[in-house]
Amino acid sequence: MTDRLPHEKGFHISWDQIHRDSRALAWRLDGHGPIEGGSWKAVVAITRGGMAPAMIVARELDIRIVDTISVKSYNHQTRMDAIVLKAPDAATMGDGEGILIVDDLVDSGRTLELVRRLYPKAHFATVYAKPKGRPMVDTFITEVSQDTWIFFPWDMALQYVEPYRGTE
Repeated sequence: MTDRLPHEKGFHISWDQIHRDSRALAWRLDGHGPIEGGSWKAVVAITRGGMAPAMIVARELDIRIVDTISVKSYNHQTRMDAIVLKAPDAATMGDGEGILIVDDLVDSGRTLELVRRLYPKAHFATVYAKPKGRPMVDTFITEVSQDTWIFFPWDMALQYVEPYRGTE
């Protein structure tokens, strides 16, 4: 194994790509909910990364109840024990039946494992999945290797870069 910095095996996601992949996730979930007609009762985004995909999924599937669960499992790029900072509406959630929980990525699976314990009947969907976390997710779009660092558009800034050859 080599010691690599996160950017050395990076997967850069643009806003266009996250939108396309989130729509693909919605299409995969369409008609598979447990409510009459295959719909879902609510979408719950795991903050912060799950907010953009959850918004797109909710729009595509016409789900009007959208909530969040705030789970902290990283301190910058360092993993830590997952903790719930804010829970969604308890009356809506119950045991999770009919709830679609959305995140951008399942990595080690610890975040989803924690949320799954709270809402065992919920359906867990992520846009991207790494092998260690795959058992925790029910539906995903793209798998990436465990040692790949995903750079999401909300973590990046666009800025001018000098040309390789410099200026005269």
